Amino acid sequence: MKVLQLLPALGDGGVERSAVEMAGHLGALGLPNWIASAGGPLVAAAEAAGAQHVTLPVGRKSLFSAISAARAIARLVDQEDIDIIHARSRVPAWVGLLARRLARKPVRFLTTFHGVYSHGNALKRFYNGAMLRAPLVIANSQFIRRHIVEIYGFPEARVIVAPRGVEPSLFEPAAISAETRAALRAELGATESGPLVVMVGRITRWKGHAVLLEAVSRLARPDVRLAFVGSGFDTLIAELQRDVTRLGLEGRVVFTGSRRDVPAVLAAADLAVSASTDPEAFGRAAIEAQAMGTPIIATDHGGSRETVLPGQTGWLVPPGDVAALATALDEALAHPDRLAAMGQRGREHVLAHFTTAQMLEKEFSAYQRLMSEPQR
Repeated sequence: MKVLQLLPALGDGGVERSAVEMAGHLGALGLPNWIASAGGPLVAAAEAAGAQHVTLPVGRKSLFSAISAARAIARLVDQEDIDIIHARSRVPAWVGLLARRLARKPVRFLTTFHGVYSHGNALKRFYNGAMLRAPLVIANSQFIRRHIVEIYGFPEARVIVAPRGVEPSLFEPAAISAETRAALRAELGATESGPLVVMVGRITRWKGHAVLLEAVSRLARPDVRLAFVGSGFDTLIAELQRDVTRLGLEGRVVFTGSRRDVPAVLAAADLAVSASTDPEAFGRAAIEAQAMGTPIIATDHGGSRETVLPGQTGWLVPPGDVAALATALDEALAHPDRLAAMGQRGREHVLAHFTTAQMLEKEFSAYQRLMSEPQR
């Protein structure tokens, strides 16, 4: 089996990390594999994992560029005798479909839905349709599988669910020393006795940073410190910083930017929050926090309903509901001993259901099933 993954670029996001993880899995099995993308910071990791990277603009939204990339992909399929093209987003899916027509060698095709795409009109649904012109589709959560079936009428039996996962050796609380935790807490502004709340994720409006700021401002807990871990547009960060001032939270909120020590930051925190106002397709933030023994407050929609056990590993609150989020924060922070017990249950929950190995086994089963069925 020879596999080629297509995605726009190898940046530092969940889609990209999933592609690199699959490259490592295929490499460990001794299976030749390729990734075609425009490049990015994870190229070295992909190649170290065992993939051959081919620099192609397979995600560029240009008809000429798409045709040119499809021709290059078709040549690669023929030269390397590739068996499967796996597209991880829409433009690469169109490129892959065209490459199948241009290649002399028959090649199988499947896709992974990593999110909910806008589908408000016929044109958008047609554009999204490239992801469904495959005999099998991988969904990264049960929520996404229901979306595919209900919105597009795709056969449920042809959707394979492969929830995202964490690598236990990277998300290992025991590997983070007490000294490291204390140093991080001090760096992030936590007091000796006050709680540290963290929110990990790219700073965009729908992630709910503004909602969390409003909720923290309602707490009668001036000792609470809040850290936003992730990059974002300067204009939005400036807007959130103005909110910090308006709400009287100066000196209590830190914007760290993107960091490479997220597991350690989560281990240093007392509580994590995922306040997305739109549904998360899956939501790695929730499982990463739980893997590090940190309870999570998440919004009650999308993939979070599958990863958070209310009252056991965290809390679920209505999206955009400042009052409900403030109540959950107050309840969580009032019982430190309970938080510690919930954190332990959270790690057990993630290790049982949401590891990288489990995800890769389910994705690889899609490849095996595709190869066992007649060519379409």
